[in-house]
Amino acid sequence: MKTSILAFSLISLAFICKTIAAPEPVLDISGKKVTTGVKYYILPVIRGNGGGLTVTNVNNLNSNNSTCPLYVLQEKLEVKNGQAVTFTPYNAKQGVILTSTDLNIKSFVKKYTCSQTQVWKLNKVLSGVWFLATGGVEGNPGFDTIVNWFKIEKADKDYVLSFCPSVSTTKTLCRELGLYVDDTGNKHLALSDQVPSFRVVFKRA
Repeated sequence: MKTSILAFSLISLAFICKTIAAPEPVLDISGKKVTTGVKYYILPVIRGNGGGLTVTNVNNLNSNNSTCPLYVLQEKLEVKNGQAVTFTPYNAKQGVILTSTDLNIKSFVKKYTCSQTQVWKLNKVLSGVWFLATGGVEGNPGFDTIVNWFKIEKADKDYVLSFCPSVSTTKTLCRELGLYVDDTGNKHLALSDQVPSFRVVFKRA
C-alpha cells in the first residue's frame, strides 16, 4: 500500500520530459564497461567535499529509532569510497550496463542488523523531497515497483543517476538525483527540485 501511495504522489507531480540520447555502455573510471554481477563504488566527480555513496541508519529520521531503513548518503570524508553496489537492468541478469536503461541498485552491507533488502528505492521524507533508502524490490518491473527503478545517464564526460522509470506505462516525475543536506549535515542522495544534479563516476570494488 505504501508503495502505491508513493507512486501516486509521484504521478501527481508535473511530468518533466527531456531528450535522451541512444543508450550506450556505461564506463568505469578505468574505461572498462560496467557490467552486472560486479561491485562498484559510486564516487563524486568533484572531490574535496565528501567521498562515495554509502548506506547507513540515520536515527533522527526514524520515529521508532529502529535500524531500518538504511539511507543512501555521501561519505563525509573524501578518502572513503562508501559501500559497493551492483546494477541489475530490468531485462537482463548479466551483461553490460547501458545508459538510459531501467535498473535496480543494490548495496552490500554487513555491519547493520536491518532485515530489509538492500535494494534502493525512493522513500518520501519531506514535502517534495524523496530520499534514497534500502528496502526496495529487485526485479518485477511494473507500477507496484516503480519506486525501485533508476537510470544512469550521460552528463558530458561524467554520469548522473536519475529517476525516470520506463517500466510502467504510467507517467511519473523524471528528474536527476542530487544531494540534499539535512539539519544535521548529512548529505542524502535525493529526488528533489531543490538540489542540483550529483555527477558521479564508477570505480570497480
